[in-house]
Amino acid sequence: MASKLLRAVVLGPPGSGKGTVCERIARSFGLQHLSSGQFLRESLGGGGEAGALAQQYLERGLLVPDHVITRVMMAELEKRREQHWLLDGFPRTLGQARALDGICQLDLVISLNIPFETLKDRLSARWVHPASGRVYNMDFNPPQSQGVDDLTGEPLVQRDEDRPEAVAARLRKYKDAAKPVIELYKSRGILHSFSGTETNKIWPYVYGLLSSRIPPILSEEEH
Repeated sequence: MASKLLRAVVLGPPGSGKGTVCERIARSFGLQHLSSGQFLRESLGGGGEAGALAQQYLERGLLVPDHVITRVMMAELEKRREQHWLLDGFPRTLGQARALDGICQLDLVISLNIPFETLKDRLSARWVHPASGRVYNMDFNPPQSQGVDDLTGEPLVQRDEDRPEAVAARLRKYKDAAKPVIELYKSRGILHSFSGTETNKIWPYVYGLLSSRIPPILSEEEH
């Protein structure tokens, strides 16, 4: 393992394959995959102040605001000051990026650029297992049995935000919020953008970039 700690972020709109890329990086390079969605779910049952705040918004059917997600993430990152890590789903806004600046210096930001039509198709085919956050795509990653989670057998749901009529607005909202974040990291010279429609075709380039910073523990083909 490299002596210097590596702190990286993967940015990308909903449906861009961020989670898949992060999982591959984590396995190949031994980085901890830190998902904001996962930490938020865990915080709801953890009894902490940020989790209780998040629960209040979710119970009313509202999006959890930036400042609550930032508090959850800052608490988790404080516990990992001596570890290599990879952030997934954070920062999404300039405010979150500034908060992150306060506790660490990023080495690498990977931005996934996927065509709008591809994202729209992927999201509209997406179903989730609410309790775990496991995501299925009916086109290329369907469940073993129609409509139920592979591990628990519990029903899958299509979130309102993944319904075709909501997807375009959701992607526009992401783009508006992410633009200043991308510009910030670009100005610092740490942004690396990858474009394409298939994760498997983007992956070798991502692997090559990471290999130049930290020794891999798995070869590129071991996926």
